[in-house]
Amino acid sequence: MRTGTIARVLGTATALAALITTASTAPAAADRPAAADAAPVKAAAPAAFTHPGVLVSRPQLDFVREKVRAGAQPWKGAYDQMLASKYASLSRTAKPRAVVECGSYSDPNYGCTDEREDAIAAYTLSLAWYIGQDDRYARKAIEIMDAWSGVIKDHTNSNAPLQTGWAGSSWPRAAEIIEYTYTSWPNSGRFGTMLRDVYLPEVAGGSRSNGNWELSMTEAAIGIAVFLEDRAAYDKAVALFRGRVPAYIYVTADGSLPKTAPGSGLDTREKVIKYWQGQSTFMDGLAQETCRDLTHTGYGLSAISHIAETGRIQGQDLYPEVADRLRHALGLHAKYQLGAAVPSSLCGGTLKDKLGPVTEVGFNALHNRMGYAMANTQQLTEQQRPAASNNLFVAWETLTHANNPA
Repeated sequence: MRTGTIARVLGTATALAALITTASTAPAAADRPAAADAAPVKAAAPAAFTHPGVLVSRPQLDFVREKVRAGAQPWKGAYDQMLASKYASLSRTAKPRAVVECGSYSDPNYGCTDEREDAIAAYTLSLAWYIGQDDRYARKAIEIMDAWSGVIKDHTNSNAPLQTGWAGSSWPRAAEIIEYTYTSWPNSGRFGTMLRDVYLPEVAGGSRSNGNWELSMTEAAIGIAVFLEDRAAYDKAVALFRGRVPAYIYVTADGSLPKTAPGSGLDTREKVIKYWQGQSTFMDGLAQETCRDLTHTGYGLSAISHIAETGRIQGQDLYPEVADRLRHALGLHAKYQLGAAVPSSLCGGTLKDKLGPVTEVGFNALHNRMGYAMANTQQLTEQQRPAASNNLFVAWETLTHANNPA
């Protein structure tokens, strides 16, 4: 029904130029930040895409359904929590707009909340359909997706890229489950056209804002690529991921300064420290937004986990590439959210807010599948169960990923 766009970038640029500068015109080597490791110019997309295959796979969904039917915890409690939420309501009425306008911190908010929550609702209803096999939920998910695909044309104002990333992360999750597990969705092609024409162009180029923007946009891009079976879009999303993750989470192997994303323009120590919210002492697991607040940091860590999970489902395990950074980041932030004293060298001794319900996917992958000891992350994850939704792009991850070996 859908034909993926097959495009490969052939050839590599291998020329090296000697850069000769004087000490008066260039920062000392120790003060010069290293660019994030450039992604290899090679195909990353699978020869054949796996469906459903955005964040959750059929084996994962089957595991959850079996646990819920058996009344096993924490899955049954998480399922009941999801069904009781507003997102699972069978009386929900979608609120599509032709143009969604979102300013900074969603001010103005012309359709921003409606779009994000309708997208989460579509995903919620698709999960409810598959786990409970009540097709009323599938039909309601289709109703919501059809309402938006028949109306929306654009996102505008300063938060348009982030808004598109958030909603664009949830839509493909829902669409994948419905398209590949339900009997009929006549307008699925129109929905794919919406993703290709309205969402993908806004997120595919990445962002030079705080790192959580580009990570959420990349999550949307890779999910859309899977649904569209667009290998070129998939490869571009993976390249963005590989450039941004080393520039978002610091590990001591990076040296005296964090890496910087390709094209960032952060070419001096002063610029890097400013971008890292004024933090000048770097430690394993520190994130670019740690000193801003834990909530925005959580957005970034969640998107990293989601992208890696989708890649794993598609046969390209990205977790080994980011495991050391992600495990340290989850552990560092979990430690202080759990109440450990914050040293004065870290954000002046004060951390704000909380990570949110974002640790299940990464913890399951790194601890349960890969065997990393993650005591702080485990304590926080289990303490927060059942994880609900952050009402932006994260939803029901205790249900879908807690101790899920699939």
